[in-house]
Amino acid sequence: MAGRPKIKITMVDKKEKGPCHYGHGIGDSFDFDQDRDKMCPMMLHTAFPYIDILRYGGTVPGEENEDECLFCCPDARVINVFKIERIKE
Repeated sequence: MAGRPKIKITMVDKKEKGPCHYGHGIGDSFDFDQDRDKMCPMMLHTAFPYIDILRYGGTVPGEENEDECLFCCPDARVINVFKIERIKE
């Protein structure tokens, strides 16, 4: 993975009362390259476009910080909110 920035995903909020079926909670943080087996597949499916944008030098429109973006889990009964960070080394 040389030359590409690290990607960190952190659960930062929750909008609905339903339990996360994968057990994620606010504050949980993951290294995209090392912790994929620990992250909900539905969450990852939603995260992929944002990860690609940040990993390959782009920015997500509407975000205040060019190295971060927010996205939500697709489960309407849960709606976990995650932050993706591009970590420049």
